[in-house]
Amino acid sequence: MGAEAVSGANRPPTAALRPALPGDVPMLAAIAEAAILELTEEDYDSDQRDAWAAAASDEEALAARLTDQLTLVATRDGEVVGFIALADNRLIDMLYVRPEAVGEGVASLLYDAIERLAGARGATSLTVDASDTALDFFSKRGFAPKQRNTLSLGGVWLANTTMEKPLAAPETTH
Repeated sequence: MGAEAVSGANRPPTAALRPALPGDVPMLAAIAEAAILELTEEDYDSDQRDAWAAAASDEEALAARLTDQLTLVATRDGEVVGFIALADNRLIDMLYVRPEAVGEGVASLLYDAIERLAGARGATSLTVDASDTALDFFSKRGFAPKQRNTLSLGGVWLANTTMEKPLAAPETTH
């Protein structure tokens, strides 16, 4: 992830958030594929990126995966620029941003919203299996590494890190 701040007149318009709709799946798959192929080059080799992107861009599998998840999309001028999915009110399952929107605060906007929603729904912590590319993003938001993982995807091994962040208890009013 790049710098989140963009100054002055060059600042892109603020993204809006909304729940994901079934018709969004093709765009979400395309965003995930582009993000994997274009943003993870420093951390994963081409075989790893290709296997990961192939799995992420499978629209049928993605639709099934998102069925029971809380998924938010960020839009700018009506165009989807990123999304985040929360499983079981505790696991950030996916967070992808269109490569040309990286560094414009989209990932932060999505993450902050999902953290607030999870907390309001009673979550006491959040976990994520962060790619090597996303480690810094989640570390800056208070996540701590818990374990290193390797997984086989399309016959290729990829590594990620399970990270966890405790959430503050919601404030109660008397």
